[in-house]
Amino acid sequence: MKQLRIITSILVLLVTTQSVVKSQDLTILKLDLEASINIAKEKSYSMLVLKESMNAAKYQLKAANSSFKTHMNMDITAPNYSESIVDFQDTKGMTYFSNKQLSYSGNITIDQPLPTDGRLFIRSSMYNTDDYDQDEKFLKLQTRIGLIQPIQSLYAYNSIRSEYEKARLNYDLTNKRLKRNELDLIYRVSKAFYDLHSSKERLSITKTSMERLSEAYEIAQNKFKAGLIREVEALQMEVDLGEAQNSYDLANVNYGSQLNVFKQVLGLSLSEKIELEGDFNYAPVQIDVKKAIKMALENRLELKEQQLQIDLTNIELKRVKSRGTISGNLEAYYDFVGIQQYDINKSLGGAISGSWNALKDRPANFGVLLKLKIPILDWGENRSRVKAVESRIKQSLYQQEEQTVEIESQVMRTVNELHSTLRRLELLKKNRVIAEKSFAISQSRFSNGDIDSQTLALDRERLDKTNESHLAAFIAYKLKLADLMRKTFYDFEKNQPIVY
Repeated sequence: MKQLRIITSILVLLVTTQSVVKSQDLTILKLDLEASINIAKEKSYSMLVLKESMNAAKYQLKAANSSFKTHMNMDITAPNYSESIVDFQDTKGMTYFSNKQLSYSGNITIDQPLPTDGRLFIRSSMYNTDDYDQDEKFLKLQTRIGLIQPIQSLYAYNSIRSEYEKARLNYDLTNKRLKRNELDLIYRVSKAFYDLHSSKERLSITKTSMERLSEAYEIAQNKFKAGLIREVEALQMEVDLGEAQNSYDLANVNYGSQLNVFKQVLGLSLSEKIELEGDFNYAPVQIDVKKAIKMALENRLELKEQQLQIDLTNIELKRVKSRGTISGNLEAYYDFVGIQQYDINKSLGGAISGSWNALKDRPANFGVLLKLKIPILDWGENRSRVKAVESRIKQSLYQQEEQTVEIESQVMRTVNELHSTLRRLELLKKNRVIAEKSFAISQSRFSNGDIDSQTLALDRERLDKTNESHLAAFIAYKLKLADLMRKTFYDFEKNQPIVY
């Protein structure tokens, strides 16, 4: 008996564990609009692609910023062995001899870019060559401090600053595109959410209508059996009930299809179990059209992108203009060199020590070079290129002005449509209450025999249409608010700007 109890306990535990696992597998994800938007931001493919674009722009900006910092590089050649036949000609004729050499070298360079587009560097090098034919070793130590400065960067086009500016503008542009697409995503999610909500509500409406018709059908059948109504009325109620059942089935199919669309927009698996949370409560919002236009002109990305594009074109204009100016380099260096010749059996350490002493004793080398390139005749080539870029800038300015007018028109139209939708929603809300009361009275009158089934059917259809119209107006109002938010970067429901 004791063993039986133990076995029974184990079986109960296994069954309980399986039930828990199954209940976990059937976990339902409950979503309201805000939770749906957050999931879409994390999982939707469009946002994932844009975030990678943002990462690329961020790293490009970081690389451009690093170009101003000190760089250090080391070059090593070890070994470099060669055997060859070398010819030598003098008054006695041509002489040939072999040449066997082993060389190795290394240098380290510290390079500091300058804001003037030049660079200051220090380079320390060591070169060693073993000549096996002459049984000699040559070792050279050299340290050079140098400056290279392009002169056109001082008054025309600064390459290092321009590249940094382009990277910064590209980063800002990508960031603004990310936020714009995020707002577009919010609108798409909102539309999919309310479309699914609408589909679910229509399913509820058709179900309620079917249940009401079922009750009316039972009443009609009882009246027909009692001889209170004609057979045609009872048959008509049966036909109406069949149509209501068919409408419910179609609404159920539409709800399933809309559910899959919603999951796809959010980036969820189609097998995910979800349940919408939300109601049809709303807060009437009156929009100040002047404030809406002001926020749109301050924040609309089309205008900012247009301005960024103009800034990038201005950088290109400087670059093109610099081709027609005097260019060249100013170079200067200061050298310390130590070189010595030794027997090939000389140790490397001893050779380095001897060359170092020679470097300290030997006077330093130095030099200054100014190289200029002066354009004299190009038959107007550079001037034409400059004019072409200037035309592109003017074109962008005209497009910016046109975009400003278009944005003002868009916002005014959206605000007017929003106010119109709100007025319609308020009116339909009252009509819905009246239609529900009217249908309740008709049901009572039908039960008492005061009206026939056709009159009841008309009141029922009126109620269904009123409910559907109210639902459509509610969704249109919510979507107009979401549309205005993405057009102005301002949440008028919460009365706060969208930060980006």
